[in-house]
Amino acid sequence: KFGHPTIAVRNLEVYTSACLERSLLPPPPARPQWRALMDRLAADASGAWRQALGDPDFVPYFRAATPEAELAGLNIGSRPARRSAEGGLESLRAIPWVFSWTQTRLLLPGWLGFGEALGAALRGDDRDTLLEMAHGWQFFRSTLALVEMVLAKALPDVAAHYDDLLAPEALKPLGLSLRGRFATTRSAVLEVLGQDELLQDNRVLQRSIRVRNPYVDPLNVLQAELLRRLRQGADDELEHALLVTVNGIAAGMRNTG
Repeated sequence: KFGHPTIAVRNLEVYTSACLERSLLPPPPARPQWRALMDRLAADASGAWRQALGDPDFVPYFRAATPEAELAGLNIGSRPARRSAEGGLESLRAIPWVFSWTQTRLLLPGWLGFGEALGAALRGDDRDTLLEMAHGWQFFRSTLALVEMVLAKALPDVAAHYDDLLAPEALKPLGLSLRGRFATTRSAVLEVLGQDELLQDNRVLQRSIRVRNPYVDPLNVLQAELLRRLRQGADDELEHALLVTVNGIAAGMRNTG
């Protein structure tokens, strides 16, 4: 953020303007009913998250349909990918967990559970309160904006390609279910925001993603094929090629985990 003078000045402008706005124009305090609804949203989202990850097929699917296992052997992190060689998701560090889903373009940790929570509020008595929060509570608005950005960067069709090449037939229904959850979350976020498309109010980021995608998408196609071949037999050239795709996708996504 500060390695180039022009970029450094831009970031300083962002930080300065944010501090000035927050100091001179503080937002109104959150209403008690907003905080109460936020607690219910958190509980619903957590329940949906645990339900998804509690599926006995989830860990096998995650290891088959993402490059999680291969990332551990590429030596691209500051620490081992796992706290122990054995164990399930509890042994996996947070960074490779997010990184793996980012590589396949599903970005699951950034939205899983959020759609179920919003959907429950939209269908119930909390609908009006939820819409008030989305427009009147800056904290919640920022949360929505972050999830909206993740949804805009995700491409479930690319994740489906990884499933086609890498996931056993018995695990493919789980991938289809997760992509269905993605669609539900996308619809719920758009409804709460009152928008027809993601990043409708952030055209600069929207255009940036659209410009980058045609360069990143082919890397995903290559990566999925390289993973398929590597799992048939180790090869130094294939591992090097995989590392190139990992770096390229991470650079194109701009959010690596």
